[in-house]
Amino acid sequence: MDRHDLLAIGEVAARSGVSVPTVRFYEERGLVTSVRTAGNQRRFERHVLRRIAVIRAGQRFGLTLAEIGDALSTLPLDHPPTKRDWARMSSRWHDALTARIEAMTRVRDGLSSCIGCGCLSLRACPVYNHDDELAAEGPGPRRWPAAARGE
Repeated sequence: MDRHDLLAIGEVAARSGVSVPTVRFYEERGLVTSVRTAGNQRRFERHVLRRIAVIRAGQRFGLTLAEIGDALSTLPLDHPPTKRDWARMSSRWHDALTARIEAMTRVRDGLSSCIGCGCLSLRACPVYNHDDELAAEGPGPRRWPAAARGE
């Protein structure tokens, strides 16, 4: 690897449209890798820009960094993701995204009357939780479909 083909973290950040702390965060999570100079400075191979583009696209689609990381972990770290890699990753995400879209549509359609009145206390309200019965199922929102919560 030619040292002239390596990018400093600031250049990676500027060219990818993310902040320097974000690049460091991605590296800490194993989504991108760097090499160190003799002065212990991070240097990134140019293909990391495409990996960051994949990460940002996945985030825009509503995927978690864990989901994106799982997909990226199937790729070699020594070259950029290819069109075929993207097709494989996006097909993995298709079913999860479809389930989320369907769940959000059900929530949106089921809550429209509650959003309109804002009281959430009517007996007919689909989210009313009389005597906190749902607490027995665990913390957090319980009526949100499990698939949409990532369970």
